[in-house]
Amino acid sequence: MNYKILCSDLDGTLLSGNSDVSDFTISEISRIKERIKVILVSARMPRAMTYLQERLGIVGEPMVCYNGALVINGTDTISSTIIQIEVIESINKFAQKYRIKLGLYYGDEWYAVQNTDFIQKEIRYTRTTPIFSPVRNTIIDWKLRKLGAHKLMLMGTKEALDSMNIELQKELRSELILYRSNDELIEVAPACTSKLFGIQKILNKNQTLKNVIAFGDNYNDIEMLQAVGCGVAVGNARREVIAVADKITFRNTEDGVAHFINQHLDV
Repeated sequence: MNYKILCSDLDGTLLSGNSDVSDFTISEISRIKERIKVILVSARMPRAMTYLQERLGIVGEPMVCYNGALVINGTDTISSTIIQIEVIESINKFAQKYRIKLGLYYGDEWYAVQNTDFIQKEIRYTRTTPIFSPVRNTIIDWKLRKLGAHKLMLMGTKEALDSMNIELQKELRSELILYRSNDELIEVAPACTSKLFGIQKILNKNQTLKNVIAFGDNYNDIEMLQAVGCGVAVGNARREVIAVADKITFRNTEDGVAHFINQHLDV
């Protein structure tokens, strides 16, 4: 295989645990990074990814954050797509109706209403901390600063999220993309963004998607894996992801990405 770019999802894919990469993964990335550009592609915010860039020795490379809503290279913004503040206000009304907690993300800013078990888990796994503030206060602040959201997180019971999902699909389908992380979480992204969209933003004029090998495990990785030259699913990936992948490797807890690099990517 002869690829110029390697793109990898983080949680459930490149990360062997909940927040870090293994020494084997660091070694394999180090072996190929002079010939193959290594790009981290995630739903995470930038500061939840930069420590991993440092661990892997790829600080000078771009990152695709927030499922493609924000693409950056260091302090430079390559692409930024936000959910407009008026749409956030509409979502907040639905959230209040169904007693769903709302998390708001812009750049390296993360706002949460209260310190729940989920928030504590996010703090541990992403090594970031939120600002605790009522949603209304964040909306007022963002209006003054003319900002929007790169991502929203909806947190609640399965029944409440099922109902809210139906309403959002009905009322705001053209504005949003919804990713169901699990029964109690929905990630909300701006329309027309995706991990594939983010990857396309970093290609130079001499590169195409055929020059890309990508790794993933979840629904938001499917489009990316289908479009690139080689899409690889880790062994723990959802059935739908494995079904569209060109190749399958070991589970993330077994260093699947590193093993695939070791076996298939020569330098």
